[in-house]
Amino acid sequence: MTSTLTISRLTKAFGGVKALSDVSLAVAPGERVALLGHNGAGKSTLMKVILGLIAPDGGEISICGAAPGSAQARAQVAYLPENAAFHPALTGLEQITQYMRLRNLNPSGAMELLGRVGLAGAAKRRIGTYSKGMRQRVGLAQALIGQPRLLVLDEPTSGLDPVSRRDFYELLDGLAADGAAILLSSHALTEVEARTDRLLILSGGRMVAQGTLPDLRREAALPVAMHLSAINGYEGDILAALPGAIRVNGVLHLTCAQDEKLTTLARISALTDKIADLDVIPPSLEDIYSHFSRRDGQ
Repeated sequence: MTSTLTISRLTKAFGGVKALSDVSLAVAPGERVALLGHNGAGKSTLMKVILGLIAPDGGEISICGAAPGSAQARAQVAYLPENAAFHPALTGLEQITQYMRLRNLNPSGAMELLGRVGLAGAAKRRIGTYSKGMRQRVGLAQALIGQPRLLVLDEPTSGLDPVSRRDFYELLDGLAADGAAILLSSHALTEVEARTDRLLILSGGRMVAQGTLPDLRREAALPVAMHLSAINGYEGDILAALPGAIRVNGVLHLTCAQDEKLTTLARISALTDKIADLDVIPPSLEDIYSHFSRRDGQ
């Protein structure tokens, strides 16, 4: 399948300081990809290059087969900034209607777009009365105009409550199912861990890791944690059988390397008549992100 977004060996410097160094990535139709990185890692620069706002110093980039910033690419790309700003005197419906007219589209679809982002009931209220989360939804409705093939989202759930965040990701799921490629930048690691297909980690302007969460777990080779609760009277037997285990607040904690997980579980299964409960806790995305950032010397 041809990728909607393809970037190869992209470089960009400002005043001799490299913001991006040999960055390569691809986002396929229907794929939800999270772009992670600390402040100053190069995420904003990368997004500006994709949107055609700044030109790279080197490398290649293609959006639906076109150069970024070209009329063909601009027609296929939508962008949602972290802090979307709109005219406070306009209603949500008036604002989306205006954007649709600017795109030479029939504005009769404005209400349907607002309904998709949960603003149908507030469509005729002035945006100046909206909360930050509601303004963010107006921004998302604006980003959906014209059925874009690539959505570039910068901290898109900023200001949204937990229910609105869930609804937002369900909307993204639907867009991806319809074939839209989605690239979103986020610091909310718990969210993207569960709701994206692949992860990209930028650090110091370089792509230090990319892949699915299982891929990154294997590459990072971080230890797996196991928490065991003993049946009354058997804690000593379990500690003797699992020399690496330690007792913390009444729970036995044990860690093992990724390639020792099955062997360790086999040892634990031999003690099932003495164990009340077992939790296996793989490395979280936060653990993995910290690992690759530290490896890069950040």
